[in-house]
Amino acid sequence: MVLAYAIYSNIPKEQDPAVAKRTEQRIAPVGAVYAGDTGRAAMLAAQEAAAKLAASQVAYGGSTDGKTIYDNLCHSCHTAGVAGAPKLGDKGAWGARIAEGTATLIKHAIEGYTGPDGNHMPAKGGNPSLNDEQVTNTVKWMVDQAK
Repeated sequence: MVLAYAIYSNIPKEQDPAVAKRTEQRIAPVGAVYAGDTGRAAMLAAQEAAAKLAASQVAYGGSTDGKTIYDNLCHSCHTAGVAGAPKLGDKGAWGARIAEGTATLIKHAIEGYTGPDGNHMPAKGGNPSLNDEQVTNTVKWMVDQAK
């Protein structure tokens, strides 16, 4: 038993990679000091990298083209009329909604909406990585198709 203990005690213990990552984050510097031209270049590079990262986390590469977003997301409900969704270009179905005002349609698209007749619009079309500008442009594009 002593021999088994001696052998086992010399084997390195497995380390959880998540623990190492949390430790690195915990001991990382909180900020940085930038001085002179070198510091300015480093600061601009850091800002550019942060902007690229933020854009990559926004749906569809940050595209604000309503048709692009419709083709990638909204068509799944608004082509077939799923859950009471008005079909794209159906003037009868869109007429009452357009009469409420574009601001109301945009609000319902961003926040989500369940109508009195049971139709349901999930917030941001079910894609939380869309930003408000993307949703706004898509709603406006869809309304234009129904006019």
